[in-house]
Amino acid sequence: MSIFISKSSRVIVQGMTGSEGTKHTRRMLASGTVIVGGVTPGKGGQVIDIDGHKLPVFNTVAEAIAATKADVSVVFVPPKFAKAAVVDAIDAALPLVVVITEGIPVHDTAAFFAYAQSKGTTRIVGPNCPGLITPGQCNVGIIPADITGPGPIGLVSKSGTLTYQMMYELRDIGFSTAVGIGGDPIIGTTHIDCLRAFQDDPDTTAIVMIGEIGGDAEERAAAFISEYVTKPVVGYVAGFTAPEGKTMGHAGAIVSGSSGTAQGKKDALEAAGVQVGKTPSETAALMRALLNR
Repeated sequence: MSIFISKSSRVIVQGMTGSEGTKHTRRMLASGTVIVGGVTPGKGGQVIDIDGHKLPVFNTVAEAIAATKADVSVVFVPPKFAKAAVVDAIDAALPLVVVITEGIPVHDTAAFFAYAQSKGTTRIVGPNCPGLITPGQCNVGIIPADITGPGPIGLVSKSGTLTYQMMYELRDIGFSTAVGIGGDPIIGTTHIDCLRAFQDDPDTTAIVMIGEIGGDAEERAAAFISEYVTKPVVGYVAGFTAPEGKTMGHAGAIVSGSSGTAQGKKDALEAAGVQVGKTPSETAALMRALLNR
């Protein structure tokens, strides 16, 4: 089992004909993901050969779905065109859209997320995220496919780099699904969404949650864990050494007074029964101890 994606997922790449889209399409194909085509407005009708995979290009997501039965899109579209790309996918009622693009104006993200909510058919992961992976089945985004294998741990993380590190640290145990949700002020899929899905997934037995300074997402996740999650959760919060009053890293990592600090988030998580490591490696060790590995 897994959350959001599986070996039966049929993926299209919006922006596949661009350099980033082509590069990461090649990587996703190599990891076994079923890529069925791409979408680039104005280039419909072309066929792109990537390592022997002949992939059709469509002008719209609706055309791609009609021809390929795609149910997932991954967006490698420049920031100024990203809103239009996501709206195109929402209009086509695509179930899952993974937005890798960094630097999308927050106003645009707010608009397409609100539009997705109003339609009620499309889950957005991201933007400014590494995507998600169910090892050995499906890899949608830019997460390295060879740093871990399948296993019982679910991972949700704001940070791409820390996603990779945690997957590597626990590679001998493995993951059901790892989800990089992104660190922008507005994101489609939250810690809570992933925690709920992992709680309901019979093959996820324990969860790692990685947060960072800024906002109150981790505090809200802690409240959700205490009320709903019965599986063991370990956590890590990036930013303990951040200078007070500074904006650090992701656009969402803005600390105001005591709100959004690493210590405040750690306290909230521990109050909900989550063991919180001081470093990523210590967090991995906490998970090993929980699983007796």
